[in-house]
Amino acid sequence: MTPAVPIRGLHHFAWRCRDCEETRHFYEDLLGLPLVHVIRADRVPSTGEHCPYVHIFFRMADGSFIAFFDLGDDVKAEPSPNTPAWVNHLALRVDSTEALLAAKSRLEAAGVEVLGITDHHIIESIYFFDPNGIRLELTTPTVPESEMQRLAAKAHQDVQDWTREKRARLQQAAEAAR
Repeated sequence: MTPAVPIRGLHHFAWRCRDCEETRHFYEDLLGLPLVHVIRADRVPSTGEHCPYVHIFFRMADGSFIAFFDLGDDVKAEPSPNTPAWVNHLALRVDSTEALLAAKSRLEAAGVEVLGITDHHIIESIYFFDPNGIRLELTTPTVPESEMQRLAAKAHQDVQDWTREKRARLQQAAEAAR
């Protein structure tokens, strides 16, 4: 098999937004991510479909972007009906627990409801929603790199264990349903 092409990092992740100015205010004014690029078009470049839109990009400190599409209809993306609200989220790294606390204070002062600080044993996090209903997490590592390397060394075994246990649970449920 031909080796995989090296993936160097995230360029951008994009969502639909209800209103580009409301989204700009949240990401630029509250979270401090500068708006750096705007694309306006009437046709989708990849498909040729007619759909007037604006595509806005916010730069993170590592050079990657969060992006949004405002389709001009004042509609935000709907959450997945078969997935709990806490599952789909975007986690963004900050430098320290002190930075988490500062972000929490800033967001709460702006009227944003914030959950946490939550201790996940290897990271600490706060959680909140943007104006589009997208769940965001700000997080900071709390363990040394050596602990992350220890966990990485057993990651494949952890997935195999979960898969085996999950299959057994699903089989038991199927048998009980018969």
